[in-house]
Amino acid sequence: MRTGPITTRALWYVALRECALNELTIEARPGEALVRTLFSGISRGTERLVFEGRVPASESERMRGPNMAGAFPFPVKYGYCAVGIVEAGPEMMVGRHVFALHPHQAHFALPPEQLTLLPASLPPRRAVLAANAETALNALWDAGAGPGDRIAVVGAGVVGLLVASLAARLPGADVTIIDIDTRRAGIAASLGCRFSSNGEGVSDCDVVIHTSASAAGLNKAISLAGFEGTVVELSWHGAGDTPVALGGAFHSRRLRLVSSQVGHVATARRPRWDYARRMAKALALLADDRLDALISADIPFTEAPERLPALFAPGSPHLTAVLTY
Repeated sequence: MRTGPITTRALWYVALRECALNELTIEARPGEALVRTLFSGISRGTERLVFEGRVPASESERMRGPNMAGAFPFPVKYGYCAVGIVEAGPEMMVGRHVFALHPHQAHFALPPEQLTLLPASLPPRRAVLAANAETALNALWDAGAGPGDRIAVVGAGVVGLLVASLAARLPGADVTIIDIDTRRAGIAASLGCRFSSNGEGVSDCDVVIHTSASAAGLNKAISLAGFEGTVVELSWHGAGDTPVALGGAFHSRRLRLVSSQVGHVATARRPRWDYARRMAKALALLADDRLDALISADIPFTEAPERLPALFAPGSPHLTAVLTY
């Protein structure tokens, strides 16, 4: 077992569209677990906003991730999808694979309560999707979707695909994924969902969940909802204004526009569910081999500063990129 101070490296967003690997020294305090990172996932939606300096000043404190360092806009050590193996600490954890809400860093030390043991059925690489799966689960709760519902998900990014995969498990649910990128059609089909590039033939939905982080996507979502249907806004748009089409039939159809954000457990579940129970369930739901299709690139941690700009570029084909350590 490794003991004493160790030198490691972490990924920092150091300036507008610029990343760097910086060294630091860490040491596990009494009772903490020392984790050697195996994989960490790049959350392309949120981390792109960080990379581009688009975290609004009004949200700079609420946007602070667990175990983040620095401050927005730059420099900041950010990320929240780390999977590793415990090298020292509580005996029952040593040698076990764990998930943590921690930035991209080769080693880190945390109290055991900030670590979640992976189920034996979940490959560690796929576990980098846990934070996004937790967001998707929370969104489905916020939506109130149920068996037999007609459900549309606008935006076939990682979160949208995870939401759709969970919705498709509802008995009798009719789920359509809508995205202008037709390359996502095969993944949609593998998850048991229909696919449409423009929403043609999709209407009168009970629930529409929007994840594209675009005004066009949100307005498309509103247009697909049926009478007294629910539109869940799951995207975080960052700085700037987002035009929303609230004229037309928005009021006559008595639509509900609901925000969903993972920082709090969905209202209807909050009396019985805490963060630990929700994360454990998100990990369990990832025990599905079809979800490997949501990981589209493996990037050596040492190459991250050079390769992340292309990952975050407009039109990038990637879903989740995994940093490998």
